[in-house]
Amino acid sequence: MKTADIRRTYLDFFEKRGHTVVPSAPLVYNDPTLLFVNAGMVPFKPYFIGDEVAPFDRAVSSQKCVRTLDIEEVGKTTRHGTFFQMLGNFSFGDYFKEGAIEYAWELVTSPQDQGGFGFDGDRIWTTVLTDDDEAFAMWRAVGMPAEHIQRRGIKDNYWHMGVPGPGGPCSEIYIDRGPQYGPDGGPEADEDRFLEIWNLVFQTQDLIGVRSKTDFDVAGDLPKKNIDTGAGLERIAYLLQGKQNMYEIDEVWPVIERAAELAGKTYGKDHGDDVRLRVVGDHVRSGLMLMSDGVSPGNEARGYVLRRLLRRAIRAMRLLGVHDPVLSELLPISRDLMKVSWPDVATNWARISDVAYAEEDTFRRTLTAGTQIFDVAVRRTKESGQDTLSGTDAFQLHDTYGFPIDLTLEMAEEQGLTVDRKAFQSLMQEQRDRAKADARAKKGGMVSTDTYRELRAGGETAFTGYDELVTPSIVRGVVRDGRVVPEARPGETVEVVLAETPFYAESGGQDADLGIITGDGLHLDVLDVQRPVPGLVVHTVRVGEGELHTGQTVDARVDADHRFSSRQAHSATHLVHAALRELVGPSAVQAGSYNKPGYLRFDFNSTQALSKDLQQAIEGRTMEAIHDDLGVSTTMMNLDDAKQAGAMAMFGEKYPDRVRVVQMGSPWSLELCGGTHVSHTSQIGLVAMTGESSIGSGIRRVEFLVGSQAFDHFAAERQLVQGLADSLRTQPEQLADRVARMAEQLKAAEKEIAAYRAKELLATAGAFVDRAVRIGGVTLVAETVAEVAPADLRTLATEIRGRLGENPAVVALVSGTQKPAAVVATTAAAREAGLRAGDLIRVACAELGGKGGGKPDLAQGGGTDPAGAPRALAVVKAAVEKVGATR
Repeated sequence: MKTADIRRTYLDFFEKRGHTVVPSAPLVYNDPTLLFVNAGMVPFKPYFIGDEVAPFDRAVSSQKCVRTLDIEEVGKTTRHGTFFQMLGNFSFGDYFKEGAIEYAWELVTSPQDQGGFGFDGDRIWTTVLTDDDEAFAMWRAVGMPAEHIQRRGIKDNYWHMGVPGPGGPCSEIYIDRGPQYGPDGGPEADEDRFLEIWNLVFQTQDLIGVRSKTDFDVAGDLPKKNIDTGAGLERIAYLLQGKQNMYEIDEVWPVIERAAELAGKTYGKDHGDDVRLRVVGDHVRSGLMLMSDGVSPGNEARGYVLRRLLRRAIRAMRLLGVHDPVLSELLPISRDLMKVSWPDVATNWARISDVAYAEEDTFRRTLTAGTQIFDVAVRRTKESGQDTLSGTDAFQLHDTYGFPIDLTLEMAEEQGLTVDRKAFQSLMQEQRDRAKADARAKKGGMVSTDTYRELRAGGETAFTGYDELVTPSIVRGVVRDGRVVPEARPGETVEVVLAETPFYAESGGQDADLGIITGDGLHLDVLDVQRPVPGLVVHTVRVGEGELHTGQTVDARVDADHRFSSRQAHSATHLVHAALRELVGPSAVQAGSYNKPGYLRFDFNSTQALSKDLQQAIEGRTMEAIHDDLGVSTTMMNLDDAKQAGAMAMFGEKYPDRVRVVQMGSPWSLELCGGTHVSHTSQIGLVAMTGESSIGSGIRRVEFLVGSQAFDHFAAERQLVQGLADSLRTQPEQLADRVARMAEQLKAAEKEIAAYRAKELLATAGAFVDRAVRIGGVTLVAETVAEVAPADLRTLATEIRGRLGENPAVVALVSGTQKPAAVVATTAAAREAGLRAGDLIRVACAELGGKGGGKPDLAQGGGTDPAGAPRALAVVKAAVEKVGATR
């Protein structure tokens, strides 16, 4: 069964038994405890813990999941993968243990033609929690032999998500793969031979304080006894498809196959190469699915995970010897495999490919620059008589140039050097510690807020930035590493609390202000501004000159240019929102936003992509509002009054009873907002839409450049158009027609050339027939051909076969001096004699270092070793001789 068919079988089975089919949630899910959805039950968590009432009593789903804790193990085992699909059936206070066990046994053991998976019941083993006599008895009741049911402890048979939430004892289903995979004795003896495919969780408890798999606190019982099951689609697939591991299933293997072809490798010959190829297969698919759900490569959180996956795949191909770009070869294959079950990968392909290929280009540039630094470090190491590259050098390559440590190790080995990994790991840990400290300092949320609350108790920070950019103030507190300190010296980075400030703290999607704080002999550069607790503004500063201490009189000065650009971008965000609601519809409400000088992005609810015409209309409507020079006004109102007036609330914001309402051409744009804005929309200048994409199920994102950045964008496009027009000796307004005519001419020329080439090639068929040899009762044409395309080679083979008549005949052709291609064609009489093209092509391509396949009458393949062409033809001839001798 193909993977998509297994998925459909599972969903159909439970739908027929009263379960509501629930679509997969996006991998990026609204759960603050999770980076990605990591289990099929995640979307149902509110129902399990009683926060929401389930709209159904029983459900079934196929959920996209990503787990990255075991990323280093990917490719090394049969079980570890980053992206996987979790099949699950769920009961919310409906059926419990007995129903779950009966359903599982029926589905797993029923024949495939009756809607089951068709596993042999004698190969099935199960486990239950040590003292779960009830589950043990229920497995016995469906026919499971007692000796195939094993009791295991909490480590193996109690399930939770690894974070606070529902949990309970579980019962796992295993399939015996056979003695060739390990010793007998059930899952307790060997979990490679006995492979887990399904976990039935009997949810009964609400967990808190989850510290590890076995260390957690129980808050109490869940409101209802629930069933939460998770069956690994990929594991079931490789068992039903007769494969050795999850990387060889139909949704992954073609990517590995193409990667091996690009690298000139044969899968199965070298363990190290196989691991790298499996890393490529897994990570390309995982990256595809993450990008399909709106994740973009970055240096933090989800973006960093995606960046790491893509770069590990590129690095693995590099270690396999492929230095050219590879994602353009591999991602489309994965797209075509996955779109059967997940159409979004095709719908969002333009964005996915743009993001992925740009990331590969960036990484390739860093590799080029880093290689130069590596060469210098190697030369310095050798000149000093050492044979170990320092941990400092390895860390610089990783930190500055993005070199994975594995790549550095590989390159060092090629130079006869080792790497001081202990020192490297020490530096990496120091960096992680600094990053955690920086995050705590910036957001104030990862450390105790007691210090900030104490400072807040001294009074609220007055914000003066709506009316002025320079404010005299008093230093109320200096904070270092979460603690109040009396002073700070030059070179130190600390946090400063002022009595009043003109600096805007990051909020409402608007980035923080930049600027300086000065005093008598004092100069501070303001790097960031946050509100760690309500009412308190904290400035992260670097001390440039003088000593900073509490009680000091200072001047807080916002960077005027930075603020003006921020005002432009934030005001443009409001106009874009209004334009979307006008042109797309009132359902296009905000789902997130971010703006900074020169740039804005806006996320909104929509199930449909914006057409090119609609994108242009939204950009045009926004520019119209700018051109109309709408007045921008702010009013303080009661929250209820503001809502009654139709003011839109900004995504994710909490509002006090008194709110600030920003109006632009009211009621066209009327929003609750505490950000800074221009006084008239004409001050925004220009906007240029640069992107529209999906970032998840039902959420779209538009991106704009604003102000001078938009002007630079248009100027660059104008220069590009003029350059193309000059090159083609036409006017810019005629460029589109000129390019279209050239494309038509090129297409016609290519078609004419192809027809000529095919005619010329077919003209040689007679010469091949004249050189045919008789072997017993079989005619054989077995020759190498000049470099021709595989399609043309196939055409020639069928033409030769047609001229050989109805007698037993075999045609075997090999072409190519770099990556050889092969074709075998047989007549009906030859096939009756036992000569099948598919069988012959496989043995022929093995001599070429590749694989082949096809139908009995016509098959094709290729390889990587052109020197194997004589051997490939020889094995075909040997097969013909064996049959011919009997006729």
